[in-house]
Amino acid sequence: MKRVITGQDELFGPWLMNLLNGDWFPGRGSVIGLWEDGVGPIAGCLYEGHNGASIIGHLGGLGRKWMNREYLWFCYHYPFEVLKVNKIIGLVESDNLQARKLDEHMGFTLEATLKDAAPKGDLLIYTMTKDQCKWLNLREAYRGKVQST
Repeated sequence: MKRVITGQDELFGPWLMNLLNGDWFPGRGSVIGLWEDGVGPIAGCLYEGHNGASIIGHLGGLGRKWMNREYLWFCYHYPFEVLKVNKIIGLVESDNLQARKLDEHMGFTLEATLKDAAPKGDLLIYTMTKDQCKWLNLREAYRGKVQST
């Protein structure tokens, strides 16, 4: 069984940053995790840098089976409905074709390119507004089903 879990940043944060080849430090942000019984963490969505109008998001998971509608609803409900941001920002290195494809599949659009700002090339800035987010229109049944410990 898969469960969406919040409030476990110290469990999911290091796991996600290891998966994304990044660094984790306590207090970096809030993580929405996806746990599968018998497996452990299978996905994480880290939000950081909330400034009232926007927030930076990082999303990753194991394989393709983690991606389900319930989890994606939670991942987008939090910034747009709870934090009331206007825009989610995703930073992607230009040579990371897998991350670019995922962002575009999620509904993000390429807004800017920072030349030579990544170790192997450019840094791409993908963004999504609430109006662009197709995941918020999913079943209302997900409301109130997050597990926070």
